[in-house]
Amino acid sequence: MTQQTYGVAFTGSGSAQLSTVLTNQQLSAVVDTSDEWISTRTGIRQRHIASAVDSIRSLGGEAAASAIASAGLAPTDIDLILLATSTPDDLFGSACQIQNEIGATRAVAFDITAACSGFVFSLVTAAQFIRTGAYSNVVVVGADILSRQTDWSDRRTCVLFGDGAGAVVMQRSRGEDRLLSFEMHSDGSLNGCLNAAYTQTSKPLTADVTTQNGQYAPVTMNGREVYRFAVKRVPEVLEKSLFHAGLSTDAVDWLILHQANQRILDAAAQRLGIPAERVVSNMAKHGNTDAASIPIALDEWVRAGKIESGHTLALSGFGAGLSWGAAILKWGP
Repeated sequence: MTQQTYGVAFTGSGSAQLSTVLTNQQLSAVVDTSDEWISTRTGIRQRHIASAVDSIRSLGGEAAASAIASAGLAPTDIDLILLATSTPDDLFGSACQIQNEIGATRAVAFDITAACSGFVFSLVTAAQFIRTGAYSNVVVVGADILSRQTDWSDRRTCVLFGDGAGAVVMQRSRGEDRLLSFEMHSDGSLNGCLNAAYTQTSKPLTADVTTQNGQYAPVTMNGREVYRFAVKRVPEVLEKSLFHAGLSTDAVDWLILHQANQRILDAAAQRLGIPAERVVSNMAKHGNTDAASIPIALDEWVRAGKIESGHTLALSGFGAGLSWGAAILKWGP
């Protein structure tokens, strides 16, 4: 007996609203930098910072609830929650906390850690559960509070990162499968280029046993190597994904890349031949929000009426691991 397969539809989006803004001018009072230095090198002019009352649970919950409402569903309709994050509130995971926060009592929930590629990887993972018929209504959340892991004395990294959360609802469809293609890749030989590494110290427990205690260090990055990696791999993975979808770049209505650096977006779009007016960019006001960057950007374009049902979106996440991936999809039910 042949197993029935289902299509995937993208039916809702949402994002969290953070009230605390840190501008480049404010940051220049903390480290030796300036608005001109940051904006000309990254395209970033400000970023949002989580307050003492914000958490992955609250921000992810807000984004998920907004996406569920925009899809015309109730939290109890959701049967799977995937949380892409590198900064959970609890080392054991925060997806279950989001499940409780929004009242999605029927949903199984778990975290996926793939840094800046996390949202794309989670979206692809969710699609497999839907296509096999295991789950019908899935929320994919990207949420990170990178201010927790930022060295605010290191101007090479502290100017880049912001906090945020975004989410997308994916549903089972008996019609067209709107996830047209995807690609995912990893290269652990480049792992040392971007890290928030665990650092440990030895502590004798007994005469014969020594335990290792420690904590996670702030983010460190070889910016030059990451840039070289991104401008090569991102266009490459998008070209492969478009080929598998049977599409040319002319068919792409919106290119939504991980919002890491405006120069990376510009280089990728130029290589792909996609004009600037079809490239989604909101990093000027959000900075690099890790796994949250793609769903935040997507939601802002949806709510502004720019992304419409039937539009073809080309998504690509890239970053720590090093990892990178792409997904080509049609927005809408």
